[in-house]
Amino acid sequence: MPSYETDFLIIGSGIAGLIAAYRAKEYGSVLIVTKERAQDSNTGKAQGGIAAAIDEEDSPFLHLEDTLEAGAGFCDPDAVEILVTEGPARVMELVDIGVCFDREGSMWALGQEGAHRKRRILHASDATGWEIARCLLKECRADRRITLREDSFLIDFLRDERSGRCAGALFMDSKTGELNTCRAQAVIVTTGGAGQLYLNTTNPPVATGDGMAAAYRAGEALMDMEFVQFHPTALSYKGMPHFLISEAVRGEGAHLRNSSGERFMPDYHRSAELAPRDVVSRAIVSEMEKTGTDHVYLDFSHLDRERFQKRFPNIWRTCEQYGIDLTEGLIPVAPAAHYIMGGIAVDKNCRTNIPGLYACGEVACTGVHGANRLASNSLLEGLVFGVRAAEDARRFMEQHPEDADRAEFVIEDRESDWDVPWEDLLFKLRSLMWDKVGIIRNGRDLALAAAELERMRQSCPERPASRRGIESINLLTLGWLTARAALIRTESRGGHFRKDHPQRDDRRWLRHIVFQK
Repeated sequence: MPSYETDFLIIGSGIAGLIAAYRAKEYGSVLIVTKERAQDSNTGKAQGGIAAAIDEEDSPFLHLEDTLEAGAGFCDPDAVEILVTEGPARVMELVDIGVCFDREGSMWALGQEGAHRKRRILHASDATGWEIARCLLKECRADRRITLREDSFLIDFLRDERSGRCAGALFMDSKTGELNTCRAQAVIVTTGGAGQLYLNTTNPPVATGDGMAAAYRAGEALMDMEFVQFHPTALSYKGMPHFLISEAVRGEGAHLRNSSGERFMPDYHRSAELAPRDVVSRAIVSEMEKTGTDHVYLDFSHLDRERFQKRFPNIWRTCEQYGIDLTEGLIPVAPAAHYIMGGIAVDKNCRTNIPGLYACGEVACTGVHGANRLASNSLLEGLVFGVRAAEDARRFMEQHPEDADRAEFVIEDRESDWDVPWEDLLFKLRSLMWDKVGIIRNGRDLALAAAELERMRQSCPERPASRRGIESINLLTLGWLTARAALIRTESRGGHFRKDHPQRDDRRWLRHIVFQK
C-alpha cells in the first residue's frame, strides 16, 4: 500500500491541529491529514468567540476562577492556569497572522457569555471559528514545509512492536477506500469530539470520535467520558438541522421563554440566562416537560433589531433561510449534544502514555474543562495546547531521532462488512444515547444502555473494511464507555446529571474514571 513519511504527523484540521502545524513547521516537515475538507471541523462552526483576559479590568486570575467554578470542582487547576496565562499571548499571535476580531473604535469589542464575570470574548461577528480557521489554513497552505492531505480517514495508530512507540498511522482514502500508511517521528492527534453519538447535536457529520477510539484500541487511556456538554440553544424547527444559536445571543441580553411566553431562567439560577450551560440545558428540558413542547424560545424582541442583525448575521441569515419569521424576535431552540469534556488522557504538554503520541483540542482530556466547559474556552484550549503539543513533540524528536525510522508494526486485515446495516445501527445508537445517556440520566436507563451497546458491539465485525463501518464501531465503543462511566458515577456534577443521585458528592467522587485496554 502507499506509504508516506514526515517528521510531524498532525491528524485533524481544527484550531488545535492548524496551530500545531503552524508552530511545528519551524522544526521539521509537517503533514496534516484530515478526514474530508480541511474546513470541515467544529472550529469552523464556533460562533461565540474565544475567551482571553486582555481587558485592563480583567485578569487571568479572574478567568481562572470562572473556569474552575464552571467546572464544578473537577478542573485541574494547573492546567487551567496554563490556559488563562498563556491564552492572551496566543490570541495576539492570531491577530498578527491576520485574524480580524471585531473592534469598537480602537478597542476590542469584547462579548459577554454565561458564567464569565467579565466581558472577555473576542469575536469575529458570529463566525469566529471560521475566521480563525480561514487565516490558519491560509498560512499552512502557503508554507512549503507543510503538506495537507484531505479526504484521508484515520483508521488506527501504528505502534513499534519493540519499543511501543507510536510510529505513524493507518489511513483510508475517503473517496476510493484505498489504504495507506504514514510514518512519523511524532504524531499529534487533533480529530475533535464525538457529537454524532447523539441524535440531536450541533456537531458536523465528521465528529465520530475517530481519534479517541483509535487511541483506545492502541492502549491509550480515556478519561472523564461521562461528562458531555449539551448546548442549551440549538435551533429546533420543523426537522431542520440543529444549527447552533450562540451563547453570545444571551450574553447580549436575549431571554429564554417557554411556550406560554414566561421567562423562566431567574427561577433556576441567580445568573438567569447566563448560568452555566448544564444548568440552562436542564432548565429548558424541565420547561419543555411542563408545557408538553419540544422547544422554548430565545426572545430578542426587546433588543435593537438592527444591532442584533449586525452582530449575528450568520444566525439571522440561517434562520431566514429555514423560513423562520424573525419579525417577532423569537427563535425556537432546544438543547443538543455539543462537546465532550473527556477524551484521551494527557499531561500538561499533551503527552499520552504512548511515547510519540500527543493529543490536543476536544479529542484530549487536559483537565481544563472539568465537569462542565466554560463558554468560549474550547477555541482557547485548542490554541494554547496545540502550541504546547508541537513544542514538546520537537523535544521528543530531538531525544529519539531515529526510533520511528526503524519501527516494525503489523497491519491486521479488515473484515468484510457489506451486509451490515450500518445506517440503521447508527440511528439506533444515537437514539439510545439521546434517550438514556442524555441530559438527565438514571441508573436503570444507563444499565440498559450499557448492556445494549455492548450487545451491539459484539454483533458487529471488530475491524470492518468500510469507512462507515469503522465510524460506527468508533461510536459504539465511545457510547459504551460513556454509558458505563455515567453508570459508575453515582452523583451529579456539571454535565453529568443523575436523577437518582441528584447531589454532588465531593467526599466519594472527586476522582476520575479511566478506561484503558
